[in-house]
Amino acid sequence: MSVNTVTEVFEEHRPVLTGVAYRMLGRVADAEDVVQEAWLRWSGVDHETVREPRGYLVRITTRLAIDRLRQAQTRKEAYVGQWLPEPYVTDFGTAVGTVRETVAPDGAERAELADTVSLAVLVVLESLSPVERAVFVLREAFGYPFADIAATLDRSEAAVRQLAGRARRHVEERRPRYDVDPAVRRDLTERFLAASAEGDLDGLLALLAPDARLVGDSGGRTKAPLRVLHTADKIARFIAAVTPDGIADASFRFLEVNGGPAVLMLSGGKPDTVLQLDVADGRVQCVYLIRNPEKLAALPLGPD
Repeated sequence: MSVNTVTEVFEEHRPVLTGVAYRMLGRVADAEDVVQEAWLRWSGVDHETVREPRGYLVRITTRLAIDRLRQAQTRKEAYVGQWLPEPYVTDFGTAVGTVRETVAPDGAERAELADTVSLAVLVVLESLSPVERAVFVLREAFGYPFADIAATLDRSEAAVRQLAGRARRHVEERRPRYDVDPAVRRDLTERFLAASAEGDLDGLLALLAPDARLVGDSGGRTKAPLRVLHTADKIARFIAAVTPDGIADASFRFLEVNGGPAVLMLSGGKPDTVLQLDVADGRVQCVYLIRNPEKLAALPLGPD
């Protein structure tokens, strides 16, 4: 296999490898590091002995991600405030920023794959063991056969089936219910943003479900609630109190983040906040505010 062919084969599978690594780790930078390490291993292997390059590369990437996930546990335990995944810009087939997610762009398949990369699901995946998380990602997000997952993890197929069942039940029990219709979420996001900018307490209360939550992630580097805010009243009062002055000189971009519409707020031309809403029954169920500068640095700043 020539050098050019080796590179072409790897680049062909890079989007899948990045998708696996990100779902495992929840950080774009960590995912890219893992994929780079997979490239180094791929470039040094005897390619004539590799029958299925995609399977080989996914196996390497998954194992590297498991190792990185175990190492990251201590870092997350010391994290200041709430932890949310790093925003992952998805455009389902279109390159955006430094990351590309390539999936079928239509209907049920798009909704299913978007769900496996949503902020809500990735937060739940944090409570799985690294191996359970790997099984869930490979099975639920990418549809890998149990036999292939077993070979990847050096486990029996029976053991993998048990892990998959346990992980799926765990996620289903804890995953919030929300609508994946992007048009509905975009409409509510625009209305929520307008009410926030005006400090319209009644307008915010009309959009929020009574038992809504707000999760803010600043990493202790900027202002955001260190604990989850519960109930529409507390969230609306918080947003109405802090947002109008905070966005007086801001500009906004709509992005597709983690499979759904989101707003990137820019302050002084730099990323300041990513806002995304989980929606169900026409009301906002959860507000995500990602403000940790490290998690926003790689986001694209092009026109909306």
